[in-house]
This record gives sequence, structure tokens and C-alpha cells, in this order.
Amino acid sequence: MTTISTLMWIIPLALCIIFYKFVLRFFFGMVIVPEDKIGLVTKKFVLFGADKSLPDGRIIATKGESGFQAQTLAPGLYWTKWIWQYSVEMTPFTIIPEGKIGLVLSKDGQEIPTGRILARKVESDNYQNAIEFLNNGGQKGRQTAFITSGSYRINTFLFEIVIVDQVKIYENMVGIVTALDGEPIPQGQIAGKFIDGHNNFQDFDTFLTNGGNRGLQPQVILAGSYYINPWAIQLEQNPMTEVPIGHVGVVISYIGEDGQDVTGETFKHGNIVSKGQRGVWMEPFGPGKYALNKYSTKLELVPTTNLVLNWANARSESHNLDKNLSTITVRSKDGFPFNLDVSQIIHVPANEAPKVIARFGSMNNLVSQVLEPTIGNYFRNSAQDSDVISFLSTRKERQESAKNHIKTVLDEYNVNAVDTLIGDITPPESLMKTLTDRKIAEEEQKTYQTQKMAQEQRQGVEKETAIADMQKEIVKASQSVEIAQRTADATVKKAEGDATSLKLNVNAEAEATKMRAQAEAEATKARAGAQAEATRLNASAEAEKISKTGLAEAEKIMAIGKSTAEAYELQVSAMGGDNFTKYKITEEIGKGNIKVIPDVLITGTNGSEGGISGLLGMKLMEMMNTKNDTTESNKE
Repeated sequence: MTTISTLMWIIPLALCIIFYKFVLRFFFGMVIVPEDKIGLVTKKFVLFGADKSLPDGRIIATKGESGFQAQTLAPGLYWTKWIWQYSVEMTPFTIIPEGKIGLVLSKDGQEIPTGRILARKVESDNYQNAIEFLNNGGQKGRQTAFITSGSYRINTFLFEIVIVDQVKIYENMVGIVTALDGEPIPQGQIAGKFIDGHNNFQDFDTFLTNGGNRGLQPQVILAGSYYINPWAIQLEQNPMTEVPIGHVGVVISYIGEDGQDVTGETFKHGNIVSKGQRGVWMEPFGPGKYALNKYSTKLELVPTTNLVLNWANARSESHNLDKNLSTITVRSKDGFPFNLDVSQIIHVPANEAPKVIARFGSMNNLVSQVLEPTIGNYFRNSAQDSDVISFLSTRKERQESAKNHIKTVLDEYNVNAVDTLIGDITPPESLMKTLTDRKIAEEEQKTYQTQKMAQEQRQGVEKETAIADMQKEIVKASQSVEIAQRTADATVKKAEGDATSLKLNVNAEAEATKMRAQAEAEATKARAGAQAEATRLNASAEAEKISKTGLAEAEKIMAIGKSTAEAYELQVSAMGGDNFTKYKITEEIGKGNIKVIPDVLITGTNGSEGGISGLLGMKLMEMMNTKNDTTESNKE
């Protein structure tokens, strides 16, 4: 009996120990919520009073109605939650990891206004107080607000949490924003208004409160990490806009208020406005990186350094503005087509870049609409005024003319023409062959002329070398010639001296004869005068007779002397001094009986008998001399 009684107490006690939770829960409504969970309560029915059912459209009870309860059970011990009236579901805390955010979807609440897609934020302790959320007018659906990293007691009967990554904008990138909710974009605009205070769209409720527009936003987000609700904001990452060195960036804005053109009345080719207005901005961006929204603004790069454009099939610059340009084909006046490559160097000043973009829209349009037709037509027209040969030979002049013409044209488009260069000129092959053959012939002629000159120079060198080698003999011969010349000159001078001496002697003799005649005449005259004076005292008749006789005699003598002298002078004048001298010498020889020609002349008949004839002659002469000596002796 004792054993049975003991067992009767032990068994119920063991059962109570084993099923105490069930017993306590059933009889006392005890619920224990662990420290890492919350209790979600579902009320099966209302025990006392009128039936408190939920209003239509509601699924969460906030005032004790049957159904899912807004009030959750935090970790701890609770009573009166009888199992037959309440169902308590243990669920873990909602944990948002680092680098994540929790997007909230509400299953109950007021309806979202028509035209909106997101529920506005209400105070609810980060969605941990469902009663406060619903009582404060929380709306069902996707919420604008979200929860950041941490642990939350979220009533999952009311809220669904979607964990997504934090938004990261990488270096050298820009985030382009499109709002998915808000006011409609004003008519005539492609992007919403600029809104302040939303902290890079992380506070989307403030964005909406301040009148933000849905759609493309003018603001962009720079590099960094952001808590952005992807149900509210759509982000697109694009590289930052870079303006390289040697360029400026002309901004074309598609948004903003219509601005007043700042170029004045002189420029009528586009709308250039101040920064922030719609149109082409007057102030270009310098080299650097810029966070621009590519959908609301466009940046046109304009090179500010000298830009080379090539009209050549085989060459293109790195800027690729000349990629569609090709070698220019022209036709000459004489009908030959030929090709030429042209390079044009241009420069766009930085302050003129907005005008160029406002006029043409891009640098490519400048090339295709102005430079290509201008340069192509100029050289085509120029070629038609000349034949191919003349065009080739006047290349320099045509290049200078093209430079001046193109500079004048480009000045009207706010572009500086630095230089125009003519590159390769490719004449027709047949004509080129003719020119080549002609040139080869000319060069061969020059070669032959050069070779001829070289041979002549070589001959001259050899001649000079030979002369140098013979210089000693030449000097010796020259000195011999000079000595002989001087000897001959001395001989001639001696002969001339002898002739002159003889001439002087003859002249002196003639003059002496004349003077003797004159002296004799004067002496006779003097004697006659003296005699006349001596006998003057005699009778006048006798004196007169004697005087006349003496005078006549004197005049006779003087006339003879004078005539003789004059005769000599006339003979000298008529015969010449040398001939007269020879004559007088001959006369003197004749007066003196001087033998000039020998009495006997012995000659040979020919060269072989000359010696014998000479000996015979000499013998005959001796015999004659002997006979003459005998005759003289006999005479004596």
C-alpha cells in the first residue's frame, strides 16, 4: 500500500514536471519569450463583450480585436495568454547586417494616394511599434523609409523586410538619379527641379515633402556609400566627364530656365547663355574631371591646341576628326585627273569655343560642313586654272594662296587657320613617266657635263704637273732667250749708234763747209771793206769801182757757198741721211782711187771643185804679183 501510494504521488509530480509548460499555459496562460525572439500574438476570439471584429480591409488588430495583434511580446514572462484563446509564435529578431539596409513593405495601413507608389514615413520607432504605425496613419505597401544595420523587433504579421545592399558609387564615377515617385516633371522640361535637404536622396521623404519630381534629376551623386531606397531611387553609374589638357569643354544644358543670349546682336547662330540656364553655356570648362549628368547636359570637347586635319587616305590623326577625309582628286585644265594630299592646321581659341559649338554643334560638324567643302573646292578650282606641270612647278605659290583664302573663310566661323600644307601630289602615271624620263635626261646631261668638266680639270692638273716638272728647263730656256734677246738688242743698238755717228759726221762736215763758206765770205767782205776804206780817200770813181768789184766778188763767193750748202741740204732731204752718207762715202772712195772690187774673182762651178779652183786662183795671183813687181822695177 505504501508503495502504491508513493507511486500515486510520484507519477503526477513527474507528469507535472514534464508537462508543466503545457499545464501552466493551459491553466494560467503563461508564455515565456526567449531573449533572442519576439512573440507574435494571434487572438482566436474575444472572450467577453460584443464581438470585436476587424474593420473591413484591416488585417492587424490594434484594439483587442480578434486576429493578428499589432502588439508583440518582447522577451520575458507573460500570463493570461491561454492557449485556447491566444496563439503565440516565436520569431527571431530582424537583423540588418553591415553594409545592408532593410526595405519595409507594410501589409496593412491606409491606402497610398492615387498617383503615388510609395507610402510616406510615419513615426513608429523604426517600424518596431506597429500600433503607433497604424494609429499615425501608416500606409500599406512599400515604404519610403527603411531601416539600417542593427537588430529590430519587427512584427512580421504587419511588415515584410527585404534586405538589400548599400549603394556604393565608385571612384571617378558619378551616380545619375532617377526618382521613381514624386510630382510630375513640369511641362517642357526633361528633368525635375533642384531640391535641397534630402542628403543625396537618402531622405526621400524630405525630397517628396519639398516638392521633388519623379523622373530624371539634375543632381548627381559622387563617389561614396549611401543609404538609398532602391524602391524610391534608381541609380546609374557613369564615368566622370573628363576634359583633357589642351581642350575645353563646352556645356550644352538641356534643362533649366530659358536664358537670355549673352553674345549680343552680332552673333545670330545659336543661343549662348549663362551657367545654369538652358542652352550653350558661355563659360567653357577647363581641363579636369566633372560630375555631369549625361542625360541633362552634354559636354563637347574642343581642342585648343593646334589641330592638324589630313586630307589623305593613308594618314589620320589620333583625334579622328579627319577619319572621314580622303585624298582630294582634282582635274587640271588640260584634262588630267590627279590626286593631292593636303594638311590643314587650325586653332580654336578657348573663348571662341562656345560660338563654334553653338554654330555647328560639334567639331565633327565643323570639319564636315566647313573645312571639307572649303578646302576641297578651293583646290579643285585652282587645278582647273592650270595644267599639271604648272601646278607642280608652282606648288609653293599655290600653297600660300590656299593659306590666305582658307584663313579668310575660317575667320568668319571663329576659327583661326594656322597653315595650309600641300603634301604628296600624284600626277597621272603616263605623265609622271614623261616627267621622269625628262628629268633623267636632264640629270644625265648634268652628269655628262660634270664628267666633261672633271676630265678638263684632270687635263689641266696633268698639264700643270708637266709644266711644274719642266719648270727648271723652262726657266733655263727663258733665261737663254732673254740673254739672246738682249744680245740682239745690243747689236741693233750698236748698229744704230754707228749709223747715227756716221750721219752726225756727215751733217757736221756739211755744216762745217757751210760755215767755212760763210766765214770766207765774211772775211772777203771784211777785207773788201777794209780795202775800200783804205782807198776811200782815193778818187771817188776808183773807190766806187773797187767797192762794186769787191762787193760783186763777195756776193759771188757767198752765193757759191750758200748754193753748195743748200745743195747739200736738198740732197740730204731728198736721199735721206743714210743714203746721203753712203753717197758721200762712195764719192770719197772714188776720189781716192780706192779698190773696192778685186781685179780677179775666183769662184768654183760647184761645191766639189771649190777647193781646187781656190788653189789655182791663189797661184795665178802670185804670178801676177810677181810680174807686176818686175815691171815696176824696170820702170825705176
